[in-house]
Amino acid sequence: MQILQAPRASAILYNLIKSRFDTRPWLLPANICPIVPITFLKANVSFDLVDISAQTLHMDLEQAEAQIRTRRFGGLLYAHTYGEASTPNDFFHQIKSEDESILIVDDRCLCIPEVQPDAENLADVQLYSTGYAKILDLGLGGFAFLSEGVPYRSAHLPFDPLAQDRIEGQYKQAIRDATAFTYEDGNWLQTDAVLPAWEEYRRQIEDGLTFSMSHRSKLNRIYASRIPQELQLPDAYQNWRFNIRVGNNAQMVKAIFEAGLFASSYYASLAGIMVEGRCPQAEALHNAVINLFNDHHFDEAKAERACEVILENLH
Repeated sequence: MQILQAPRASAILYNLIKSRFDTRPWLLPANICPIVPITFLKANVSFDLVDISAQTLHMDLEQAEAQIRTRRFGGLLYAHTYGEASTPNDFFHQIKSEDESILIVDDRCLCIPEVQPDAENLADVQLYSTGYAKILDLGLGGFAFLSEGVPYRSAHLPFDPLAQDRIEGQYKQAIRDATAFTYEDGNWLQTDAVLPAWEEYRRQIEDGLTFSMSHRSKLNRIYASRIPQELQLPDAYQNWRFNIRVGNNAQMVKAIFEAGLFASSYYASLAGIMVEGRCPQAEALHNAVINLFNDHHFDEAKAERACEVILENLH
């Protein structure tokens, strides 16, 4: 296994795509972070979206396999909704047996970062992030474990932070308005930065996780004890944020903000935004879920107050 590092996980993904000289489209889950398909647009490689499973909340594997049987794809990116870390190795094996040229990226950017590759993982790439709003937020950094034989060359692109802000504003506006996103290329992707050597970076990850996971556990206990259990997602989905499903999530999030707090409802379905079509399961999850913060931006008092607001607005 080769260890890769870059300022952002999306830079590693871009390098992977551009290193292959393979223009076949990729399959992505409909509820992926928008910067992922935008990275494909920058690399001039097209993609299709697959709806999520109502049971696992991850990519619907039956739908993905059906698409792969009817069309040739260059790669598949599997993501872990809300950081639930289980790996569909049987599915990865089946995909490789049908077309061994497909590159499988296991996008674990919302999972707890692991500093050793998972030897059981059959994906070609195990991709992690320590960037903004991840389980461990070091403010910078993505890393990956790359299987032998997969080509990888680092691009060196010009970078403009204002271009990054601009494209984030554009995709957020498209999602808010439920309109098609039109990509205009710019210098938004940071591919170069002064990064720590792997051993130092690894130490930062291990040290940072000790505090991060302790803090999250403390706030999660508050949420779990005060919010009705039937609203809570299973424990395995509660590391990145504490996630609940309600019938009035827009009203609930508005009430949380009006109380001087914040919450979110990531991630929206990108069907109809990045490509044509609809992905009803991803839409349904986005329309019901609320992500309650359990990172360093929140403390116990804020978590308690968020619970009060939720309980006041249940109906």
